[in-house]
Amino acid sequence: MNAFVQLGMSQMSADFLYHRGIKVPTLIQERAIPVLLKGKDVVGKSETGTGKTLAYLLPLVERINSERGTQGVILTPTRELAKQIFEVLRPLAESHGVDAVDIIGGRTIENQLRKLKRDPHIVIGTPGRLMDHLRRGSIRLGEVKTIVLDEADQMLAAGFREDIEAVIDATPKRRQLCLFSATMPMEAKKLAHKYMKAACYIDVAEKAVASTVEQRVYETTKTRKYALLLKHLEEFHPYLAVVFCNTREGAHELAEKLQCDTELAVDEIHGDMTQGQRNQVIREFEKARIQVLVASDIAARGIDVVGVTHVFNYDIPRNLEYYIHRIGRTGRAGMEGVSLTYATPEDISILRKLERTIKEKITKYDEKGEVRRVKKAAVTKSVVPGMYKPTKKKEHKALGHKGADMRKKRKNDTEKGNRRGRWGK
Repeated sequence: MNAFVQLGMSQMSADFLYHRGIKVPTLIQERAIPVLLKGKDVVGKSETGTGKTLAYLLPLVERINSERGTQGVILTPTRELAKQIFEVLRPLAESHGVDAVDIIGGRTIENQLRKLKRDPHIVIGTPGRLMDHLRRGSIRLGEVKTIVLDEADQMLAAGFREDIEAVIDATPKRRQLCLFSATMPMEAKKLAHKYMKAACYIDVAEKAVASTVEQRVYETTKTRKYALLLKHLEEFHPYLAVVFCNTREGAHELAEKLQCDTELAVDEIHGDMTQGQRNQVIREFEKARIQVLVASDIAARGIDVVGVTHVFNYDIPRNLEYYIHRIGRTGRAGMEGVSLTYATPEDISILRKLERTIKEKITKYDEKGEVRRVKKAAVTKSVVPGMYKPTKKKEHKALGHKGADMRKKRKNDTEKGNRRGRWGK
């Protein structure tokens, strides 16, 4: 019997997956699908690139009643992620006779109003745009059975909590709520506690970072960091690479410099670009017409491109959870990838926090590519007060040794015949 059928999926879904080369479920799919098919609330935590999207899309499509209106809502933090989820959902939905639409910013409202008039079965969108349609009354959520918050932590970190709660409150009380992400901070847990009943918590993330990603930190300085990046782009010959900066201005400036100083096809993606421009850049990157994509964190969760071999953290993110999602752009679906992070002396403290966040040590390299050796701390011998040492009197005094006073007291006790003394009689 097909592995997906054993999980409770229909033969139609199993055949759909089989013809796309998907024969065995991933761990998150294996754990989540049976629970979701029963309509239970789920909090799912899994490493990036492990199949979370299909883990909730398959049960969602299976549970749709084609004779009713909107029954599923998927919220995402970025337009790019919404678009990519829709590209995965569309052929699956069509194979089951399910109508699905994506409602995101950067497109005309008239086009979206026409889509929503169909009363589609599944709607994918960002919280802000869905709230716009709720206020207009152009979307009805009274029949919703399932709400999925994909990358819930990112939406909460971006300040979408009020919009998320407004969307949830517009749905029936007896509905299924699902949270999926690679990380699950306290804010996401509070949201789950507020709106979920007897939720099933599924955590299949052995580590915060997938084991298929080799992590490296190169210790350098601000003035030499750019030259080191150029050197690594030449040495590593990435097939496709993403270079992350902390700001859109920094991404723009770095992209311009790389276009001048390398023969690689370099482009940029950040929040100062229109949605159409960003879509065009991602299409070119998917076709490998762009080799190096310089990005701000807007793209950290919006790039799901096969063939990304290297991720460069030109700047260490100040929100350390972004690091997990940045390097999750490589090493996806079992493929191997490399992450290179550039750390200056000013980054030492945040680098230590980063290692505590991901619960592992990252190998450090110098600019020549040699592994930094960890210096062992000098071992200091401890001296127990009261130990008699006839030599090294200074060491005894430095450590607060009071042996001399103790011997003097014992001598006096003996002379006085104090029976409380150790040798007194």
